[in-house]
Parts: sequence; structure tokens; C-alpha cells
Amino acid sequence: MKIKLDQDGNLNLPLSFFQRRNLPTPLEFWLFEREGEPILLPRLPNLHKLYIEVTTGCNLQCRFCMRNIWDDPIALMTQEIFDAVAARLPFLPELEEVIFTSFGEPLTHPKILGMIETFTSRGLRVTLGSNGILLTPKIVTELIKLGVYRIMVSIDGAQAETFHDLRGANLQQIISNLEQMQELKRRFSTRLPELGIEFVILKSNAGELPALVRLAARLGAARLIVSNVLAYTEDMVDQTLYSYAPIDSVKGFGFPDLGSGWWLWNFMEMPRMHWGAERHCRFVHSRAAVVGWDGGVSPCYALSHNYSYYTLDGRKKKVNRYVFGNVTQTPLDEIWMAEEYMQFRSEVAVYHYPSCPDCDLRSTCDLREINEGCWGTNPSCADCLWSQDIIRCP
Repeated sequence: MKIKLDQDGNLNLPLSFFQRRNLPTPLEFWLFEREGEPILLPRLPNLHKLYIEVTTGCNLQCRFCMRNIWDDPIALMTQEIFDAVAARLPFLPELEEVIFTSFGEPLTHPKILGMIETFTSRGLRVTLGSNGILLTPKIVTELIKLGVYRIMVSIDGAQAETFHDLRGANLQQIISNLEQMQELKRRFSTRLPELGIEFVILKSNAGELPALVRLAARLGAARLIVSNVLAYTEDMVDQTLYSYAPIDSVKGFGFPDLGSGWWLWNFMEMPRMHWGAERHCRFVHSRAAVVGWDGGVSPCYALSHNYSYYTLDGRKKKVNRYVFGNVTQTPLDEIWMAEEYMQFRSEVAVYHYPSCPDCDLRSTCDLREINEGCWGTNPSCADCLWSQDIIRCP
């Protein structure tokens, strides 16, 4: 459509343009260029999915967790920061889903139930991520009453010994908590909260995935997400199953044959096991944002903390946290519609970045050791394993 500017530099668009698209009037745009072509982005408060990190602390010390190597503080989100998020809900009309999870345990926050109620009382769908230790009958009863939609529990082994080695916790305690959750849901005559299970697959636990599938079915899980491990340490590099090559090359690592059947593959969400040409950011395409414990707004988990990890070819990469603003200083909806953030999402949506793992210079490129690219905008998402579905999350 031809767009004209009036004498004041404002966009003049016919009313039908707004009506067909259910857009507000007047509507503001950001204009920028990509390779010489103009890109026009409407400023819309269309945030759909919000991740909230209420704490960076946890009651476990899992072997493969980012918390073992990061430089970030262990802290709780304050009430002031949380209130700054909640105050902008009326200005985010398309927000539908809120997920309380990150690299800490949300149930260790003393005000978590009140925080959850802030969103469920407004009819928003709330998911809680947990390691399951604190899902006692008392807590689960409160979560049922609050109308929580789903609880995602991390279970990385079907054998007690494997689970304890990876997470330092008692698997039977978690199973018992989830069995009691089933009973409480029957008592309250409700199917909510749904149970989801996350399984981080390694060479050491891959053979237990079939048993984990059976356990998840017995516990009434509605969803099973399998993710590869992001190797933060050298010993975790040796545990990875994914590679540059197609999946056939990793069969020797003990990746289990799960058989077939539509029921199994609809229930279980498997990761990709090798680098591919297609790249797709679930955070950007689901219109999601991450609010950190200190109020900083990041576009995804990958850019929400300062840490190092090992790339597909075993090089150590330093990632610097990237925020577009802080909710205590700028309203969340204004951060979402800011020029820099909108341009970033536009670049990620079309994946306007090089494909570092496919580059002939990858073995000598120093930019791969930091979160930057040789072209495109920075921070660079050029070799992001989340965009490959190699690393998965709710």
C-alpha cells in the first residue's frame, strides 16, 4: 500500500487499513533499513507471552545448571519490581500466558503464591516451572485454588541413582509429590494444573528415556519436553548427544529407540540432534519477553544472564546479558515497543544473521568467542542452539 506523509511528517492511512487489521488509531511506526530496503514496523503492545524470573536462587545444585558457572548474584525479585510489571497489565491487551520459571526455583520465593494470583485473577494462563521438591500437598492445593494452568517439573532420570547423581535429590520424593497432586486434582474434580515434565538428555541418562516416558504417563503428564544439555563446562561437553552431523551419527552414543505410534510422538516433544539450515526463534515468534529478577527485560533465556558455554565445535563462548530496559525505569509496554527492541525482533524473525557453524572460517573466528557476529545486528543470534530446537524450554 502506498503510504504518504502529510506536511507535519505524519503517516496518512485510510481508516479501512486500521479496521481490517483491528489496529488502534492513531498508530505510530518505526522506520529503518535492512540492506537498503525500508522496513516499517507498527508500534503495537502485542506482547503475548511473559517469562518472569522471581529468583536466581535454588534449593538444588544440579550438575549441568548454568548457576554453577555464571557471575550473576543470587537474589529475589522485590515486590517493587513485581508491582512495576503488574501495573502495566492493562496496557498489554494481547498478553495471554505468564511463565514463572528460569534458572532458579520459583517456589523458594516467599511471595510466589501472591504473584501467581496477580495473573490468574485476571484470567491469564499461568505456568509454573519447578524441580518438584517443594510441590507439597499444601502448596499444590493452593496452586489448584489459584487456577494455575500447568506445572512443569524437571525429571532427568528414571532411576534413583541417575537422578541423584545429576540433581543431588531424591527421585521418589518428587514422584510421591506428583502422585499426591494427581489425587488432589481428583478430589477437587479438576484437570488443572496440567502436569508437564522436562527431561534433559545426556549420554549418561539417554537409555532411561523409555522408562521416563512410562513414568510420565503413569503420573498423568500432558506434556513431555526433551531437551539437549547446553554444555557450560568441559565435562558436560562429553555428555552432549548433538553434533554438526545428522542424527544417524549419534546413534552410537546410546540414543534410545522409542518405537513409533502417534500417541507417543504427540505426547513427547523431541529436540533436534544436529545443526540444520532452518533457524526459528520460539521466543520471538511467540511474542515473548523475559523479565529478570532485577527488572531487566531480555528477549529470551539465551540473553538473560552472563555466562559461558561450549559451542558445537567445542569452543568456549562468552555470552553477555542483553536488556532493552528495566521495568522500574520504563513501563514494560514501552520497552516492548521501543525502537531497538522492535528492530531486534524484526532481525530475528527473518534470521538476518550469518550461520556460524557452516562458515569455513569458524575455527579461527574470534567473534565466535563472544556474542557478536561479523555482520548483522548485535548481539548476534548466529549460532543460537535454541533457534535450532537443539535446546528446548516451555
